[in-house]
Amino acid sequence: MPELPEVETIRRGLEPVVAGAKILSVTLNRRDLRFPFPEAFSERIVGRTVLELGRRAKYLLFHLSQDATILSHLGMSGSWRIEDELLGKQYFPVGKLVAHDHFIMKIQAVSGQVYRLTYNDPRRFGFMHLADTVRLYEHPLLKKLGLEPTSNAFSGPYLQKAFANKKTSLKTALLDQSIIAGLGNIYVCEALWRSQLSPQRSAFTLALKGVRAREFAKCLAYNIRNVIAEAIFSGGSSLRDYVHADGSLGYFQHSFSVYGREGKDCLQCGTSIMRILQSGRSSFYCPQCQK
Repeated sequence: MPELPEVETIRRGLEPVVAGAKILSVTLNRRDLRFPFPEAFSERIVGRTVLELGRRAKYLLFHLSQDATILSHLGMSGSWRIEDELLGKQYFPVGKLVAHDHFIMKIQAVSGQVYRLTYNDPRRFGFMHLADTVRLYEHPLLKKLGLEPTSNAFSGPYLQKAFANKKTSLKTALLDQSIIAGLGNIYVCEALWRSQLSPQRSAFTLALKGVRAREFAKCLAYNIRNVIAEAIFSGGSSLRDYVHADGSLGYFQHSFSVYGREGKDCLQCGTSIMRILQSGRSSFYCPQCQK
């Protein structure tokens, strides 16, 4: 599933074409994805202008004129593609069949050029909702989300407060979207390795009184922020389904220190990287470095 860096990369890729564009027409090739499309979806958005393209956690937010916002979640395999109608230039993401094009929006950019913006999703775990912009952050999907790891408020003290009395594992707590919005499995594994903290450690140990716990929390917050920033700079991680809007690949996966490296030597100490399952997800870590 695309995580925060991948969604942010897609947002940045789409924004130059989409921001300020007028929606000319909408084609729905099926009634639903993971959930049904909003009622009268096409009729409610045609003719509006995309004022800006935003992001909250793993959601792309198409802020439209007349107080409406499209919330788009990519699910496991969703992607957006831009096609230039005038030049006939098309960008087809790797491995994406046109048969999986479920939503097509024809738009006229600020330049006057006409594009097709297509949502493709082979597994159909993605979805779209339409919300009132003025009450957007009261939407059930957004209102309980925690801090963005890119926020200035995200810090060691924030983690200590959030982890107080949390008896779950540190890995589970970090994946809790009500604590940190948009952080996913890949970047949790990487940040924990950089912080030399085990994914099996109890989260509350970072909220204990004393210098040691305070330094652990500070270090973890710092490494989460850094790994997210580096991944965004690298265009995200392309594993199975994720690609950019122009079909190109992200390359942060070439910088993984532990994720997907089971059995390989730890880059710090040479110990074999281990993989364990936590709440149905793989955790990769060094049993020597991470305590």
